[in-house]
Amino acid sequence: MERFLEGRASAFQVLVNRYSQRIFNFILRHVGDASVAEDLVQDVFLRVVKNAAGFRAQAKFTTWLYTIARNLSIDALRKAKHRQHVALDKPLSSDDDGGATLLDMVSDNAPGSDVKTRDRRFVVALEKALRELPEEQREVFLMREMEGLKFREIADIIGVPENTVKSRMRYALEALRGHLAAFADTV
Repeated sequence: MERFLEGRASAFQVLVNRYSQRIFNFILRHVGDASVAEDLVQDVFLRVVKNAAGFRAQAKFTTWLYTIARNLSIDALRKAKHRQHVALDKPLSSDDDGGATLLDMVSDNAPGSDVKTRDRRFVVALEKALRELPEEQREVFLMREMEGLKFREIADIIGVPENTVKSRMRYALEALRGHLAAFADTV
């Protein structure tokens, strides 16, 4: 970001290459629609350019970037007037009803079909359990587990104290354990 602020246009391309896929995945988990997520990724980077002068160098760039992505995702959901969640069996491309799904993209190292079936049932149960979490808990869980963000970063992004983030994570984990207890012996 420093190089971009110094006027090196090529530095922006480095930022896009480095972060666009992560931001896309983050937004996709929030909005549940790949084409909307693609549009929002572009909007995120437009905001980065537009607000580059306002970036505080003492802040972490990824925290600022995820904050922009989160806010745009929330705005998009508000405009849609309903929440959508990613269906693991929904085609990734809106153009192709028979295309690859998120479930297809989960690595398959299982030797037997019974293991594959159990894994598929677990993923479907996990998706359902995540949908049933309150939004605040789901958001923290996904940022921590899927994006690998630290509690401090999550707190900065969503604008709450770090202890609140930890508390939401604890409640999310407790709820998920309850929903997924049937899989305790098999996972």
